[in-house]
Amino acid sequence: MTKSGNGLTYAQAGVDIDAGNALVERIKPAAKSTDRAGVMAGLGGFGGLFDLRAAGYRDPVLVAATDGVGTKLRIAIDTGHVAGVGIDLVAMCVNDLVCQGAEPLFFLDYFACGALDVERAAQVVEGIAEGCRQSGSALIGGETAEMPGMYEREDFDLAGFSVGAMERGAALPAGVAEGDVLLGLASSGVHSNGYSLVRRIVGLQGLSWDSPAPFAEMTLGEALLAPTRIYVKPALAAIGAGGVHGLAHITGGGLTENLPRVLPEGLGCAVDLSAWSLPPVFHWLREAGGLETGELLKTFNAGIGMVLVVAPERADAIATLLEKQGEAVFRIGEVVAGAGVSYRGELA
Repeated sequence: MTKSGNGLTYAQAGVDIDAGNALVERIKPAAKSTDRAGVMAGLGGFGGLFDLRAAGYRDPVLVAATDGVGTKLRIAIDTGHVAGVGIDLVAMCVNDLVCQGAEPLFFLDYFACGALDVERAAQVVEGIAEGCRQSGSALIGGETAEMPGMYEREDFDLAGFSVGAMERGAALPAGVAEGDVLLGLASSGVHSNGYSLVRRIVGLQGLSWDSPAPFAEMTLGEALLAPTRIYVKPALAAIGAGGVHGLAHITGGGLTENLPRVLPEGLGCAVDLSAWSLPPVFHWLREAGGLETGELLKTFNAGIGMVLVVAPERADAIATLLEKQGEAVFRIGEVVAGAGVSYRGELA
């Protein structure tokens, strides 16, 4: 072996292993706080272990979902307010997963960056842990990748992976029929879709993230970073009560594209736009961007983050249950013969 006093190190190439180890130690308490029945091992191994039998399942079917946060990350990076995107990451995965009728069990994250800032990365992972607590998931593992040359020094990206389970035969959607009622649950804002258009509108308006929000008493950046609402526990309670035939998470594609995903061939949805009030952020986006109603409904959630398709005789009871779980519930329409989504009334 040739010895040299000028040998390079990994740190000189832009990857700080010590910082990565420091991050793992920092986030261990956050991950531990998400423990639930079934978790067999904490962070640090080559893989996370989970015991389905200990979680209470007899004949389980596994369900998996993966997603990211999209260009909402750009606002978080530019403002330095990064904790909320950890909640977003979990929400985008577990809200999809529960639509299959499954209970989220555990979560893994992937954090890739140009240069690892331990404090900033810890804030993101602590946000992920908060999202896991809200959804009843255990944070059992993840990956931090420091990738100089692939990302600018201050930039990072996120991906999330949720695994859940249900007993065999309990998959949704199931039994959706003409006359079923659509119960819409209020969103907490833009959630995590449509931010490329949001950022374009902000730029055209000549605003910065530090500008006062035209629709709220905070900065524009803070208002637009409101975390995605997590609907898992109320949705599972409604499923357990009986009468839920399907759920649609209103993400990219809005009501227009997501409602048909839970409908069998030959059925469509009729939605009453006057059944709920358009939240202020969407009023501003519509006016500032000159958006047609169809564009708004296909790009954003328009104030409805989750829709439950329920048997008509169970609609009132399920709405009451959801309200007791803290949800704002709107009866927004019904399942009809046909295809796709038709709208009546006006967004106001």
